[in-house]
Amino acid sequence: MRLVLASSSQRRAELLAALDLEFEVKPADVDETRRPDETPGAYVERVARNKAAAVVDSDSVVVAADTAVVHGGHVMGKPAHPEEARSMLRRLQGDTHEVFTGVAVAVGDRMESLVDVTEVRMLPMTDDEIAGYVDCGEPMGKAGAYALQGRGGLFVESIVGSPFTVIGLPVHLLPRLVRRLGHDLDDFAAKRHN
Repeated sequence: MRLVLASSSQRRAELLAALDLEFEVKPADVDETRRPDETPGAYVERVARNKAAAVVDSDSVVVAADTAVVHGGHVMGKPAHPEEARSMLRRLQGDTHEVFTGVAVAVGDRMESLVDVTEVRMLPMTDDEIAGYVDCGEPMGKAGAYALQGRGGLFVESIVGSPFTVIGLPVHLLPRLVRRLGHDLDDFAAKRHN
């Protein structure tokens, strides 16, 4: 059995690597459009499950995830252009929002999934701080236009919940999901060479 990450996200790959796991990266190409009236939790769980289903085969344990930022009932995806990133950050600054991450694990035709939610409070930000942050390029490709593990962390006052959920892969859910499918994460531990 191989462990496969169904994502092109460098931050998700870094989180699995930090767990000292051997895995392959096989990005899934799925439609990530949110359906009308779909709750944030249902949305990220559905997309994570679709990603896992898109790359699973008979000899792999596939891990997939999807993340959305929710502020005032509005779901924020990844900004399409710098002005949208600035707009998102202006809304988030000085306020609290939630980050929903769905994670799915698939083996053959079986799949398990869960959703985790973390509350994030952002510091007030000036227009110059927002512009400077967007100009560095980090907000592009990130749900809510910031990265907790990067320069965006400078603007996060506090979190309630798992920081890994905000980064994009709630690693604390992985052992439980993998076990439900008859495997153990330790099976994929990197081989030690003395």
